[in-house]
Amino acid sequence: MNKKDPNPIDTFVGSRVRMRRLMVGLSQEKLADGLGITFQQVQKYEKGTNRIGASRLQAIADILGVHPSFFFQREDDKPSGRDSAGDMHESNEISSFVASKEGIALNRAFLKIADPVLRKKIISLVAAMAQAPDMESTSAISGARRTEPLHG
Repeated sequence: MNKKDPNPIDTFVGSRVRMRRLMVGLSQEKLADGLGITFQQVQKYEKGTNRIGASRLQAIADILGVHPSFFFQREDDKPSGRDSAGDMHESNEISSFVASKEGIALNRAFLKIADPVLRKKIISLVAAMAQAPDMESTSAISGARRTEPLHG
């Protein structure tokens, strides 16, 4: 790791701050006002460029309505400091997506789907689309596609 590169744990914690901030619909400016700092400082925290001290992390947790441990939790419940560099990179990519506007919108919409069978089919569909080389050129070549009903 280069001396100027952010520590992966600081990047992870920052991504969790961003995710939670977006989940509650708070702007960087509003969070910064609540903390008594500039929004640029919030940006640096969220990117992992600057470390968040313990008292500041507690203040962020209070404003965002979570326990400070939230910022260290992984979706798969692995301890955050014991992963390989590859696992850390993948986790950062996932956290970045989940914290994005698109990720939050997708998660909110997905959570509104009550039918567990339909949820599984949507996951299968997205996984298949992710493995397909190019959906548009493939569908143009193959003509009509066989479709299955989503419910059933």
